Amino acid sequence: MTEKQPTFKQRLGYWLKQLLILLVLVSCVAWVMDKWRSRNLEVDNFPAISGVAIGGEKIDVSILSANEPVLVYFWGTWCPVCRSVSPSVESISASFPVVSVAIASGSNNEIGEYMQEYGYHFPVINDADNRSASDWSVHVTPTLMIIKEGKVVSYTTGFTSLPGIWWRMLLA
Repeated sequence: MTEKQPTFKQRLGYWLKQLLILLVLVSCVAWVMDKWRSRNLEVDNFPAISGVAIGGEKIDVSILSANEPVLVYFWGTWCPVCRSVSPSVESISASFPVVSVAIASGSNNEIGEYMQEYGYHFPVINDADNRSASDWSVHVTPTLMIIKEGKVVSYTTGFTSLPGIWWRMLLA
């Protein structure tokens, strides 16, 4: 007696089910990691993120976040992981407000040249003296925070994928 081989549809269904299970598992692990990373973060006592971007525009995250979530991205031109995350932040900036804070990355001109070289257009506040990062308890780059109505609703550090950022923004 010969065994009946599964059809293409059955195999495809099996693999789609496995992929869905994997996505749910990865999402749960990412959520737990975000919660663990932010466990000691006092989200209500942060100073406002405001300042003048290297392009001259005034930025106030509290005002920007009044009606929609804002992605706040702490990064550095010297950070190798940021080189992998910044393209995702650039993609998100087409759909959501983004404010970035460049930590100890040189002068406004140096940061501007870096942005131009990589084709990034999101606004950048230069944190040359590391004061904003310190005020916000940022010790790891990249750090991504989602601010909604002036409050931190999501916090993660290290590598984050484009889908990971999208989900965080949509859930905010």
